[in-house]
Amino acid sequence: MDATTPEARALAHRGFKRFWAGQGLAQLGFQFGGLATAVIAVDLLHATDAQMGYLNAANTAAFLLVGLIAGAWVDRWRKRRVMIVADLARVLLMLAAPLLWFADALTFWHLMVIGALLGLATVFFDVAYQSYIPVLVGREAIADANGKLESTSQIARLGGPAVAGLLLKFVSAPVLLLINAVGFAVSAVTLLAIRDDEQPADRANRRPLVTEIREGLSFVLRPPFLQRLLANTCTTNFGATIVFTLQSILVLRILGLDPSLLGVIMSIGAVGGLVASLTQARFTRKFGDGPVILMSTTTAAIGIFLVPLSATIPRAAVALLIAAAFIQSFAVIVFNITQVSARQRLCPPHLLGRMNASIRFVVWGIMPISALTAGALGTAIGTVPAIWVGVALMFIGIAPFLGRYGRMRTLPTSPEGTLGA
Repeated sequence: MDATTPEARALAHRGFKRFWAGQGLAQLGFQFGGLATAVIAVDLLHATDAQMGYLNAANTAAFLLVGLIAGAWVDRWRKRRVMIVADLARVLLMLAAPLLWFADALTFWHLMVIGALLGLATVFFDVAYQSYIPVLVGREAIADANGKLESTSQIARLGGPAVAGLLLKFVSAPVLLLINAVGFAVSAVTLLAIRDDEQPADRANRRPLVTEIREGLSFVLRPPFLQRLLANTCTTNFGATIVFTLQSILVLRILGLDPSLLGVIMSIGAVGGLVASLTQARFTRKFGDGPVILMSTTTAAIGIFLVPLSATIPRAAVALLIAAAFIQSFAVIVFNITQVSARQRLCPPHLLGRMNASIRFVVWGIMPISALTAGALGTAIGTVPAIWVGVALMFIGIAPFLGRYGRMRTLPTSPEGTLGA
């Protein structure tokens, strides 16, 4: 179907405008929470390299521990309802840290527990979110919907950290978590206002949960394209998580930059993501899906190379960190829109939840292990050398798409399908 037809435009579908608006506001609040958590951990609670590893591991552990079962459950349930419940849970969790801080009771271990529970809610939300888009807009408009949602996410990243950094000059970091809570609340309200035709899976067709989980995991591991995508993303995620786990210590402690400047760097860097979300479709039309995945993976590795380089050229540190954030953001968004859209087209509707959960289980499940590795490496060899290890892994992650899959314009639309020329 032509991309200009009404069916291929997400805005032509009922409920998408509300969904889009709610997720945009939630993403804006999320930017406040991300900066606030880093500042609370490093500046207020004086976290070590190892503790930052523990914190990042706690934040992502749920993808490893419950990711597969979440996918099987989401395929049984109404996805919009799952997102609403997850949003309400995240509101309560975002309120906990500032309340503990104001009571002079917040400790690093509280932050870890909150992060772990927040990660659990996010697993269910994210699996339902990616599985709900085809339900809401239809398979023809998936790419357009993903592009619009990513554009809004990047606009939030563009303004959110800078505003959050400015607010840090007047309020304490825990206060910013209250704004994050408001964003999740808005998301829940807009989801409540949407009406769709989704029906839960027929109970009569249900099989044992383990069987359904195995079916989703088997689907993900079978197509050659997904095998390469998993190898690529696992390796790059492992490397990137090492870098991002220790980046706050590099920026705030080793380079001694002000938290407000960190927010500005993040916001300027987000311009790259905004550019990517607006141009990704043009790239895939011109070069094809495979070349775009290869290009974006390579570009991301080049961008992240500049992060530890900033420690060796302190006078240029801010410029290098801005360039790193811009390039990394651009590359990751191009990669994500391309590969997520390809996955959604490839997967049968009844397997969407389990497919997304299985992918997340593998590629995000590696992240808590990587975070712990980052903490151990940072303690053993130092923060900056540990970050260089992460950079090396990013370059190794390019390898799975150096072959024919990196040259193919059209990726499969069925598990047994052939690649286009």
